[in-house]
Amino acid sequence: MKRHEFLRALHKASANRNYLEIGVNDGRSLRLSRVPSIAVDPAFKVVSELKCDVHLVKATSDDFFARDNPLAHLKGGRHPLRNLRRGRSPIGHWRRTTLDLSFIDGMHLFEYALRDFMNVEKHSDWSSVIVLDDMLPRSVDEAARDRHTTAWTGDVYKITEVLARYRPDLVTVLVDTQPTGQLVIFGADPDNTVLHDKYDEIMAEYKVPDPQKVPETILERAGAVPPEALIEAGFWRPLTQARNRGLPRRLGWEPLRRALDQVGVSR
Repeated sequence: MKRHEFLRALHKASANRNYLEIGVNDGRSLRLSRVPSIAVDPAFKVVSELKCDVHLVKATSDDFFARDNPLAHLKGGRHPLRNLRRGRSPIGHWRRTTLDLSFIDGMHLFEYALRDFMNVEKHSDWSSVIVLDDMLPRSVDEAARDRHTTAWTGDVYKITEVLARYRPDLVTVLVDTQPTGQLVIFGADPDNTVLHDKYDEIMAEYKVPDPQKVPETILERAGAVPPEALIEAGFWRPLTQARNRGLPRRLGWEPLRRALDQVGVSR
């Protein structure tokens, strides 16, 4: 299954009420959204027809998240009926805006991808679904920080190891999509500060010059699950129901974690 096919299926399975995309390029992934969306890219060149209520942000993701209210487009106004007509919560203006589905495909360097995840998590919840692209490079050359190939993933694959090491509270699922795999993350905790606290330590260890030492497990896609197995898993309906009811983490997260264990996780 190709990455855009997987994303299309993920929109359907997660029944997301909003969508954030970092790294728009020509809009091929953004065109899959049918819900209120925010798309961030400093140099987007959208040529695809978009069919959603979208705020296109021409900025770096770091600058976007530094704004006072970056998710204002998703929040809605003070008029409940008008909010409903625009696909937003009728009382969304007075509630914290939480991202349901986020897709990170921005700058293909480890430190940028890590900061993108950290910033997205601040606006997410345990029931949010966060996807990172290009997590399974096919060669050391493709995974180089200094791009010298046509197809390029950069060294963002390191995110999987960092999350396993520093954030065992999350569940990460490597997905064997074509061409270069994706990582789906469940269990976001906006109050967790470990990555922020350990950021300098992480950079000192993982931000290294080329050539990158890409693990064989990454190159061989060991432990990556077939995309169909994740999409067809039985946890999606209970997840969306719990999310839409506003079930707190203490009641909803452990059942979801147990269900994910049956699908197969990357650690």
